[in-house]
Amino acid sequence: MEDVKTKMKKSIEHYEQNLGNIRAGRANPALLGKVVVDYYGTPTPIQQLAAISVAEARILVVQPFDKGAMSAMEKAIQKSDLGINPTNDGNVIRIAFPQPTQERRKELCKQVKTAAEEAKVAVRAIRRDAVEKAKAQKKASEITEDDLKNVEKDIQTATDNSCKEIDKIAAAKEKEILEI
Repeated sequence: MEDVKTKMKKSIEHYEQNLGNIRAGRANPALLGKVVVDYYGTPTPIQQLAAISVAEARILVVQPFDKGAMSAMEKAIQKSDLGINPTNDGNVIRIAFPQPTQERRKELCKQVKTAAEEAKVAVRAIRRDAVEKAKAQKKASEITEDDLKNVEKDIQTATDNSCKEIDKIAAAKEKEILEI
């Protein structure tokens, strides 16, 4: 049962990471999570090459540890699918996020709902696998009928709780998107 809860928790954490990649108009260091810089011929995540911080609500500041890699970082950010242009003042790279339009906000809310449904599907798959495993144990006479019913009930409770948590996270992200 603990294994099931752990897997469901990991699905929720993965969902939260995916939400961090959705650009909602607010500056969030997680948005640069997938940016990879060609650092002296080696693809390196930008977090390993610079300190990333939020200067204002809509501005990210990237302060490179190695000033020689600044132009490579700037190019990597431009090539990323973020659709933003960084500005370089010689010491730091500033990334300004524009205010999203109402249409863009609705589109972002749809992305949040789609990601939430994918997370719920993952949780339900974990439930299905756990129930099948319990039924196999029953068939092999490792557990009794009553134990099977209790395990199924516990698994369903964990699934319901995980789905509620996903819904709560999605509602908070949608609220954040619509309030910007």
